[in-house]
Amino acid sequence: MKKLSKTLAVILALSMILVFAVSCGDSASTTGTGDKTDASGATEPADTGADTGTTEPADTGDKTDNAEPADTGDKTDDTGDAASDGETYTVGICQLAPHVALDAATQGFKDALTEALGDKVTFDEQNAGGEDANCSTIVGGFVANNVDLILANATSPLQTAAAATADIPILGTSITDYATALSISDWTGTVGGNISGTSDLAPLDQQAEVLHEMFPDAKNVGLLYCSGEPNSIYQITVIRGYLEDMGYTCTPYAFTDVNDLPSVTQNACDDSDVIYVPTDNTAANNTETIANVVLAAGTPVVAGEEGICSGCGVVTLSISYYDLGYTTGQMAAQILTGEADISQMPVQFAPQVTKKYNAANCEALGITLPEGYEAIA
Repeated sequence: MKKLSKTLAVILALSMILVFAVSCGDSASTTGTGDKTDASGATEPADTGADTGTTEPADTGDKTDNAEPADTGDKTDDTGDAASDGETYTVGICQLAPHVALDAATQGFKDALTEALGDKVTFDEQNAGGEDANCSTIVGGFVANNVDLILANATSPLQTAAAATADIPILGTSITDYATALSISDWTGTVGGNISGTSDLAPLDQQAEVLHEMFPDAKNVGLLYCSGEPNSIYQITVIRGYLEDMGYTCTPYAFTDVNDLPSVTQNACDDSDVIYVPTDNTAANNTETIANVVLAAGTPVVAGEEGICSGCGVVTLSISYYDLGYTTGQMAAQILTGEADISQMPVQFAPQVTKKYNAANCEALGITLPEGYEAIA
């Protein structure tokens, strides 16, 4: 009986040890990494709290609707373009030479553009000193720097800029005839492409009438101009037709540069009762040279613009170059702000013309003026 009791005690002890061992094995399988196994024994990752059905990024506070980016604070208009209130512009100015008319046009341009855009616009203003090669260097720099707009003040800068870029907007000013300057055969009043601007041409028929009003008894008119300026050739050709219709005999006197200007001017004085000088840049830069010859010879000059008249002329039908530049500046503001398409902008003209006279030269030549002429300041 005692032997049986000992046997039962051993069996019970072994059973307890077996239960304890199984219990420890189960505990080890559910701790540590927390991995679970399915009935097939395949391991599943531990539950980290993420839903892995279709993976989504954790909530960072951004709300998405059709993959819309989080709000960064930028506001856009109805077209989706970012607001451009802080946009600034750089405008390159290439002026052919320093003289009164071109200086006034540049100043008017800058004043109008500054009035429209304030400190959002800066100017890179350079003067070519009358040299075409300098125009190329200046304009090349503008293109390399990718300025927002180029002002070409006079014909040579316009031609240079037109050849240098088809992308940067170009506005000309102090240009007499764009068709001549840019070799446009079917002129409609609009250049197209990336070019527009303003013309300094006072109506040539009215200029011919001024000459006739002042000198009705003259017979021979000398036409003095630079052969290297296409716009001067254009003006001389057109006004010659008007003057010849009035009964005058017209003779062209072309000089190539300042070196032969005195001798050509003297020849014109010897054979003419009156001389007409168009809006010619070389003449405008050398009015003193012309004045020294014509005043000594007693030959009056009718000029195509005020700057030339103030130096060597007696009367002119002139525009305001400041007003011309101002109009150009208004055009530039429209282009830069996207209000106008330069390819659709017609060339514009000065708002008005004025009959003016040079009091000192009129007195020196004993010329009496009819009514309606304003003295050049």
